[in-house]
Amino acid sequence: MTRAAAPRELVRRVEQVMGMPISLALAGRHAGTAEGDAAWADALASLRDADAVFSTYRADSWVSRLGSGEVTVADCPAEVAEVLDRAEVAGRESGGAFGVRLPGPDGTTTFDPSGIVKGWAVDRAAEVLRRLDDTDFCLSAGGDLVCSTTREDAPDWRIGVENPADPTQVVAVVPVRNGAVATSGLVHRGAHIVDPRTGSTPTTWASVTVRAPTLADADIDATAAFVLGDAAPAWLRSRGRSALLVRPDGTSTTVGFAPAG
Repeated sequence: MTRAAAPRELVRRVEQVMGMPISLALAGRHAGTAEGDAAWADALASLRDADAVFSTYRADSWVSRLGSGEVTVADCPAEVAEVLDRAEVAGRESGGAFGVRLPGPDGTTTFDPSGIVKGWAVDRAAEVLRRLDDTDFCLSAGGDLVCSTTREDAPDWRIGVENPADPTQVVAVVPVRNGAVATSGLVHRGAHIVDPRTGSTPTTWASVTVRAPTLADADIDATAAFVLGDAAPAWLRSRGRSALLVRPDGTSTTVGFAPAG
């Protein structure tokens, strides 16, 4: 992530949490202060708490135990029901293109709410940073970001979108003032995106980047749009989203904005 020059100190932090790099860029009154460092520590603690509840890689997490039938939703912390309710709404609004129960090639179904958990968890962690007065931040989780700008004369955060054909290159820059950006694609994790309706991996798009008010919204809509294929641009417009969709041949479609070069 990059930011245009501004006459305020910019402090960066990074830690590994939830199996991915979590990074923070902080500018303004609390950049480099004890208060800013404490907020960063609290944000990381929030993410670690979410990982303990939702990780599909930890056998002792509530989600793993729920998936195995060891516990019910009623047994789990309240945030599990909150996330699953939101996923159910996303499934209805996307015509089934988003889901947490994914069919596998052998006919079995896998319970995996990861498509919503990261965005939800980062949104929650970002609330700690919003309490810092006169302080701007950009919180990134594995390349998906929540941005906040507090002063009127501050520049937008400028978010580079990877070229799916060459991740060392940026295909576009998305300006964000207050909101979030998420990208779905197969470059970094292979064929991990599954159409809940068919069990197949979609191939229409190489990547879909969505800008939305919250990261949970952006994450859900980027995943659903990736699955929806050619129907994605119209669906994103109907939701009032801004997006950049890149095909495997490198051609792209924009929805709602013209990204800066």
